[in-house]
Amino acid sequence: MNRKSDWKHTFIQHHRVARLATVGANGQPHVVPIVYAYDGERLYTPIDEKPKRVGATRLRRVRDIQDNPAVAAVIDDYREDWEQLAWVQVRGTARILTEGEQYATGLGLLMAKYSQYQDMPLSGRPLIAMAIEEVVGWRARGE
Repeated sequence: MNRKSDWKHTFIQHHRVARLATVGANGQPHVVPIVYAYDGERLYTPIDEKPKRVGATRLRRVRDIQDNPAVAAVIDDYREDWEQLAWVQVRGTARILTEGEQYATGLGLLMAKYSQYQDMPLSGRPLIAMAIEEVVGWRARGE
């Protein structure tokens, strides 16, 4: 994909919410809404401090990625005017990061994109980094 000129790149870059799909060791799919940042190669999504039912390492998405790193994310626009419908799906492999250059890149991008992270620090929290291997999409207006 020519990321600089492709509409899908712009779509991913400018949207704020996606749905992350994982599959665990039991073969069952799991989908959760996420915030994310995109660097042209990877999606980054944090395991932030918003209330969770279990600890960060016990979250289903984290356990699923540890068992099976293949993931997908969907970013979409729904409008009552169906001429405005569009979606992009990214597929790839994910890792849980807690340090390193990619970790720092992801944290920086997320904090720049979402002002909420000024009051809810991400440093020290796990981060999911998805290496994008395939991008597909559709929009009513065509390519």
